[in-house]
Amino acid sequence: MADKSSQGEPKPEAQFAKRIDPTKEALTKEQLQFIRQVEMAQWKKKTDKLRGRNVATGLAIGAVVLGIYGYTFYSVSQEKIMDEIDEEAKVRIPKTGAN
Repeated sequence: MADKSSQGEPKPEAQFAKRIDPTKEALTKEQLQFIRQVEMAQWKKKTDKLRGRNVATGLAIGAVVLGIYGYTFYSVSQEKIMDEIDEEAKVRIPKTGAN
């Protein structure tokens, strides 16, 4: 194990990033500009990720729709029910002199 005395103790007065409320605390123009800049960078990073997800979702939904559309045309093209009904109707109707 490492010796704790050689590592040194962290300074209790070391400051870490703390949350601030810009409406309550008086900030300089530079500080406000920096806050806006950081927020804009975070917003852009999140929107790039969301845009990628939205594109993937849109492509998946489009593929499902096109699949259903294609399957519908495929199944309807194989249906010959109306042709069979027409053929049965022609066979059942006796031809008379009037026809």
